[in-house]
Amino acid sequence: MKNVSLIGRILFALPFAVLGLNHYFMVDYYTGMLSSFIPGGVYTVFLTGFIMIAAAVFIIIKRFVKEATLALAVLLCLYILTIHIPHLFDAQIELQQVLMPMFKDISLLGGSLLIISMCDGNKKTKNA
Repeated sequence: MKNVSLIGRILFALPFAVLGLNHYFMVDYYTGMLSSFIPGGVYTVFLTGFIMIAAAVFIIIKRFVKEATLALAVLLCLYILTIHIPHLFDAQIELQQVLMPMFKDISLLGGSLLIISMCDGNKKTKNA
């Protein structure tokens, strides 16, 4: 079961690490995705990239897993609310181009919340 847990942590966290790195290598692309009301521009892109990389590392090494997945859950909520939903109403973007990334982030949000709930369950069983 330990191997399954390790593989699961790596498979869940690795895409966040890669996408976090992309925030540094593809700054113009991610800055262009930001809605006009999001402050910071490039600095926001760098900050979100850093959060994604740090969370991925913490999840893989099994340290601060609850806090890391909570940070990812908050970040994913912000992505859904400030990027995906506004793009749904943008006539210049095809609906299919918005729905797939939005559903991906909704799914990852669900996975993050599931991991958070499992971390709580582990504490209760250890203390009992």
